[in-house]
Parts: sequence; structure tokens; C-alpha cells
Amino acid sequence: MSSKGGTYQFGHASFLGTDLLKFQMASYSNLDLIDFGVYITTTKAMQKFLTNQYGHNWEGSLNFEKVEKYLPYAIQVPIYVIGIDV
Repeated sequence: MSSKGGTYQFGHASFLGTDLLKFQMASYSNLDLIDFGVYITTTKAMQKFLTNQYGHNWEGSLNFEKVEKYLPYAIQVPIYVIGIDV
């Protein structure tokens, strides 16, 4: 399999389904645009660190743990989930 494209996302949890649907559509369309997706997000620990250090507000944001829990029920396209941690 060769990689034909990719994307990454730091977003609100409400967009997870839409983001994953984009991978599904690109994979199953006649265009066959991708063989797999890469989804990059922060971990809970990274969000906590950034909140404590810099006062960032992550309320409602995605994190690695949420994506990992949701993904098996979402789509059939192979997705590599990368969690950025401290």
C-alpha cells in the first residue's frame, strides 16, 4: 500500500465524526484518494500540562483517549492515531 494523502486535526470533540467521515469518503470513493488516515491530537496529560503552565482552555476538545475510544465504532478505514504528550 502506498500513501496517497493525509491530514491532521486539533479540534473540538463535536467534529470527530465529521473528521473521520472524511477519511471514509476519501477511501471508498471511486477516486480512491487514501489508503489510510493519520489523526494527530493531544493527550489528556498534554492538555493538563498546557492548562497548568499557560492557562489554555481545553473544554470540549478532543484528546487521544477520546479518539481511541470512539474510533473502533466509527469507520473501516485504517487510521493511525498519534497522541502528542509531554
